[in-house]
Amino acid sequence: MFHNNIVRKMATKTWQINSNSIQLAIKLLMLVILLGYIMIWIMMPTNLFWLHWLPNIRAKTDSTYFGQKGANILIYTFPILFIAILGCLYLHLDKYGGRHLFMQNFINRKHSYRTSLSQPVIVKGPLGIVSGIEVFFLVAFVSLLVWSISAYMYQMFKNISKESASKMEESVWEVRLESVALLLGLVGNICLAFLFFPVARGSSILRQVGLTSESSIKYHIWLGHTALALFTAHGLCFVVFWASTHQISEVLKWDKVGPSNVAGEVALLSGIAIWITSQSPVRRKLFELFFYTHHLYLVFILFFIFHVSFSYSCIMLPGFYLFLIDRLLRFLQSQQRVSLISARTLPCNAIELNFAKDSRLTYNPSSIIFINVKNVSKLQWHPFTVTSNHKTDPDQLSVVVKCEGSWSKKLYEILSSPTPADRLEVSIEGPYSPAPNTYLRSQALVMVSGGSGVTPFISIIRELIYLSNMNHKIPRLLLVAVFKKSADLSMLDFILPLSGTSQDASRLQLQIVAYITRDRSPSTDNQKLPRSIFFKGSDLEQPITSVLGPNSWLWLGAIISSSFVIFLLLLALVHRYYIYPIDHNSNQIYSQAATSTISLVFLCVSVMITATISFLWNKKQYKRITRQIQTTETPTPTATPATESWHYMVDRELESVPHQSFTEATEVHYGKRPNLKNILSECKESNVSVLVSGPKKMRHDVAAICSSSLAKNLHYECFSFNW
Repeated sequence: MFHNNIVRKMATKTWQINSNSIQLAIKLLMLVILLGYIMIWIMMPTNLFWLHWLPNIRAKTDSTYFGQKGANILIYTFPILFIAILGCLYLHLDKYGGRHLFMQNFINRKHSYRTSLSQPVIVKGPLGIVSGIEVFFLVAFVSLLVWSISAYMYQMFKNISKESASKMEESVWEVRLESVALLLGLVGNICLAFLFFPVARGSSILRQVGLTSESSIKYHIWLGHTALALFTAHGLCFVVFWASTHQISEVLKWDKVGPSNVAGEVALLSGIAIWITSQSPVRRKLFELFFYTHHLYLVFILFFIFHVSFSYSCIMLPGFYLFLIDRLLRFLQSQQRVSLISARTLPCNAIELNFAKDSRLTYNPSSIIFINVKNVSKLQWHPFTVTSNHKTDPDQLSVVVKCEGSWSKKLYEILSSPTPADRLEVSIEGPYSPAPNTYLRSQALVMVSGGSGVTPFISIIRELIYLSNMNHKIPRLLLVAVFKKSADLSMLDFILPLSGTSQDASRLQLQIVAYITRDRSPSTDNQKLPRSIFFKGSDLEQPITSVLGPNSWLWLGAIISSSFVIFLLLLALVHRYYIYPIDHNSNQIYSQAATSTISLVFLCVSVMITATISFLWNKKQYKRITRQIQTTETPTPTATPATESWHYMVDRELESVPHQSFTEATEVHYGKRPNLKNILSECKESNVSVLVSGPKKMRHDVAAICSSSLAKNLHYECFSFNW
């Protein structure tokens, strides 16, 4: 027996070392491919690319099966999809954990390097809070745009003269205007090529660089503004050119071959509609208008492809391809009704929703889940931070909803009524996890929250409570919570789950300092008692599961690769036996719009087939566990006062609940705001992680403190849904 245990441990260690070696090789391969892809973008505006590289590649790839599309797919589409597939494999291997000494040292160095670059550099301005690494990539991207504009302009303008313009019966400025219009469209395609990467929530590429769709949504906004500004200028320049050269009829041109002007105009108008409704004043006051108008991206993409042909649209295809897979998987998951076990309401108009989940579903602290409650609205989806921990709550997932809008207020009214509904019809998308946290590498962790911004820290605290009970070394914790009213202090009740926990919270070095900004003293108003509501189960409901099962990254890589192979096969067969004979054996030329439509249909069909089969297969694997949960008896719906409620008083320790106690007192300060500069300056540890979640001003204030030259030991990170 002892010998067998030794053999198993050695085999596990050997597998971990091999796994880490494979991961390192994958990382290096992805880096090489990415550098080659970037080189293509740098060289694209040059004659070397258009007169030598591209013709040579087309000569080697031009065939009866793909035509000229083969070269563009190989150059623009394949590298990014291959990186995404490799990223899925890397993340699948990463879940096995266990890194040998070389890999651990490498990761520690990378973490230290990334931490220094992630410090805020720009705090105030139109771009918001921008870190050093973001400034680097922003400058690099702007440099690419400037380089592309200047290189295209040089190549186009150098051959323009009075003689060449007179041959076309145009003036020099008109020829130059046409060239400028063309180059603006070419440069706009660069922004469009990267536009969809930040909005793919389950992207392996984002996860590889330590980003989530929430943290990178600002990049989508920057790219969208830049792309639509360039495309609008592109369209206006052509309209002015056609008007000045008496070719205004070109506005209605839709040729079988070459750019379609009408399609470009439809794409531009839909893009402008998206752009206008995305502006902050419109988005904040008329969110539903912004949300529904944003679905015009389908019209934009469709007519953009008609405008430039499917072959040229391969430039933007990789990001859209990955987004399409992600969007379909989200749709499939959202069609399921999940099992809502219970809800807990607090006097501060906050709700905790507790869902049943499969025990094999894992996620990291501060994960995000999107929720739709059909009893409130059939169309609205809202993101919330997961507050539970999958290690301490293996069969349950919880989120906290603070009533701050019409949707959440209506939900609270339903749950707080004297006769609450016996069930709520709820659907979800997610959860979507950030990269594994690095808080344990810090000597101290300071969490600054404003109002409902405390929710991301609940999951972090629960995670650290669990790790402290597993004898892990835990950093000193300080939670600075700012609330408007004293009733909001009950938000801290959510730190512990409704059902309690066997973990000993006293092992955690946690200090909570609360600030009440509007109340000068503890409120003496009669408050409604907290209560718990339990819901009936339904045969139509099931626990929350991962959309692609426990091996989700491996399945995602399989979907990307298999769908792309199916797409290429369908494209090759139709081109070889249908399009090619028409183009080469008759006097007809097959319509560019028809070719683009066929290619787009094949792309969508291949994605739908592979994603749906993968989803249904994994759903079948969960069926047995789901049936067991559904047949479990649940309490009838009742509304009972919560028995486990903490009381907050000045200079008084947190009341303990069974098996739980906090060793540090909770300090409550009324009628004042925290002096964040003094609080953070008192952190003398050499490595302090500062996490902030709250209003824009709070995030900016903390970022300004952490970016100062006197706070080199502070490392800033924020959670924000305000975009």
